[in-house]
Amino acid sequence: MKYTPYMLHNYKSIRQLQSVSPEIIEAIEVVGSVLPFKTNNYVVNNLIDWNNIPDDPMFKLTFPQKEMLIPEHFTEMASAIKNNVGKTQIKEIANKIRLELNPHPAGQIEYNVPSIEGEKIYGMQHKYRETVLFFPSQGQTCHAYCTFCFRWPQFVGIEDLKFASREVELLVKYVKEHKEVTDVLFTGGDPLIMKTTHLETYIRALLDADIPNLRHIRIGTKSLSYWPYRFLTDTDADDLLRLFEEVKGAGKHLAIMAHFNHPAELKSDAVTKAIKRILKTGAVIRTQSPILRHINDSATVWGNMLRRQIALGCIPYYMFIVRNTGAQHYFSIPLVEAWHIFQETYQSISGICRTLRGPSMSCIPGKIQILGVADVKGEKALALRMIQGRNPDWVARPFFAKYDEKATWYNELKPAFGEEKFFFSDELEKRLDTDALEAGCE
Repeated sequence: MKYTPYMLHNYKSIRQLQSVSPEIIEAIEVVGSVLPFKTNNYVVNNLIDWNNIPDDPMFKLTFPQKEMLIPEHFTEMASAIKNNVGKTQIKEIANKIRLELNPHPAGQIEYNVPSIEGEKIYGMQHKYRETVLFFPSQGQTCHAYCTFCFRWPQFVGIEDLKFASREVELLVKYVKEHKEVTDVLFTGGDPLIMKTTHLETYIRALLDADIPNLRHIRIGTKSLSYWPYRFLTDTDADDLLRLFEEVKGAGKHLAIMAHFNHPAELKSDAVTKAIKRILKTGAVIRTQSPILRHINDSATVWGNMLRRQIALGCIPYYMFIVRNTGAQHYFSIPLVEAWHIFQETYQSISGICRTLRGPSMSCIPGKIQILGVADVKGEKALALRMIQGRNPDWVARPFFAKYDEKATWYNELKPAFGEEKFFFSDELEKRLDTDALEAGCE
């Protein structure tokens, strides 16, 4: 069957596809009025088991669920819809709720936006020394939306919550001036929602500039899962693959940062063929996902997913903790439980799969990894380290937090062994108060 990506943007479209209960329809309408909802026929026909609704993990991953809003928010929006208050008031209620959902976690707006000549570039982020994130304006949507996505503010129509940039000249200038930058990550949304001609504009500008310090170009994407035909039958699929070859030919390392959240996303012939085509260009595919309650909070699921990724030629990269934004309360699990899942996963896979790092929290100080539960002189503690840090000197330094079976995010942790603060706390506070940190780097 040849697919064309017809999109489903609202709850009414579901009735055309499957028979689902009125309660599920209502929940999708209510939650979808606050959190973004979009899917396509590939997801609906290939990834979701409609005989297992509402428990199917891919259904929960792509269709809004009632519990993704706290009861007060759900009741407020449901009442507004029932009473036909009008689109303007619905939008006002939705925006009020959205602003209570921590729309930009980890200081993305406050601390990660860089500057050139004193002017902030809101289409970029620079948190870690070596890596700049770039948000091409044409790539600020996706083939389908993940219900857990921490970038959900990009898709709800509030301009103040969006990152986007057409300023490729500023990107080139910034990377040239900041010689510590070795990596540019194109992100979104999904950069591969763009036509190849648009993506090429950005990538070719970097290649033509011949920047010695730029060694790696990364593209963050969910397209392999939600629309593998981007690499197979889209009208510019061959052009896209030729662009990948040109990056490699220019001496740059190209990494496709693929998001896979469940083994079901890796089963179709289309995704197998798409991965093969990408790898033939010389690009590598690195895979990552958060641990998601209701979807993949199982070492068995993770083990199956990693083994399939390796069989297809992908490189497991990160196991993340769900960020503290949006529907975190629905998806999150305690940090201790996340570590146990990681440990059990590692025990079930061979060494070739153990390139996976985690579980890791992308938070204000950096990427904090949970190393495990330690027992030091009779006191239980969580052993931690940073995989990335706002200060590179923080990276790989072990530190300890009090054992807490309920904590789901780093700011719920307390230092262990009588310490008042974590080793980085004082410096972090100073950095967050400085103009230098407004540029997101040293």
